[in-house]
Amino acid sequence: MEYVKNVVCPFCGTLCDDIVCKVENGKIVGTINACRIAHNKFVHTEGATRYTRPLIKKNGELVEVTYDEAIEKAAEILAEAKRPLLYGWSSTECEAHAVGMELAEETGAVIDNTASVCHGPSVLALQDVGYPTCTLGEVKNRADVVVYWGCNPMHAHPRHISRHVFSRGFFRERGKPDRTVIVVDPRETDTAKIADIHLQVEFDRDYELIDAMRAYLLGHEILYDEVAGIPRETIEEAVEIMKNAQFGILFWGMGLTHSRGKHRNIDTAIMLTEDLNDFGKFNLIPMRGHYNVTGFNQVASWESGFPYCVDFSAGKPRYNPGETGANDLL
Repeated sequence: MEYVKNVVCPFCGTLCDDIVCKVENGKIVGTINACRIAHNKFVHTEGATRYTRPLIKKNGELVEVTYDEAIEKAAEILAEAKRPLLYGWSSTECEAHAVGMELAEETGAVIDNTASVCHGPSVLALQDVGYPTCTLGEVKNRADVVVYWGCNPMHAHPRHISRHVFSRGFFRERGKPDRTVIVVDPRETDTAKIADIHLQVEFDRDYELIDAMRAYLLGHEILYDEVAGIPRETIEEAVEIMKNAQFGILFWGMGLTHSRGKHRNIDTAIMLTEDLNDFGKFNLIPMRGHYNVTGFNQVASWESGFPYCVDFSAGKPRYNPGETGANDLL
């Protein structure tokens, strides 16, 4: 049996790079260090549900064809299409993204990726106000305050906490005992259960909570006994912890992007972080899903000036999320 080391996991945005694959007779039969999701992704690459040859529907049934025939048929469909949509892209490499952008321009298509149904509001907010960010390595080695807002990495990014919160870092030699974890979530998730403070915000009231935190941070009194279902004293305690952080990080997920407020939630969360930087060092990182969803946004921005929802039907790139997104077109 062969052991292939230092494999990067192509599932979620955590991109764990310490996976060991057990290979026997040219097939992956087991893994080391992988989470349950990653293990299934690696081991089932040879599964019965995987298509290994291109298929074309003929007489109502899918039949195997050669790659040349499949490519020719796909090109024919695109060439004859009146309003083609090229969608997906988040689970492939950046070089494919660049070629996809060329194809979209050539065919006058709309090209979009999965950001339009997940972290699209985050992208809009970053365009509005920018954001202070860092690497996951800096989080592991430096962060003493970690905030998870609207995400549940214990299930969605299973090794995120073990690699970046529980693990020992250069300046956090004891790991979790040297860090304070704050979770903001309406539900008592498994991530919330390991938190030092759980702010159980009411649904769709994240914006109010962030604004209350900003107001208190900037020296104003919170006028109500509770905001968004959270007692004033608990909010003040959380803000004091964030204010006194040596190095803080706010991870946010779709609980923030898909609740009432959408990208405005992210706008004000970024501004909260900027306010915190008047007292210490604080950063943000979105909890992205597919392993290269961010890669597409970067390649699309480089090639067209726009990160997603790019419409080439007019012979030049046009960008209007809400009109040129995949869901809107469908």
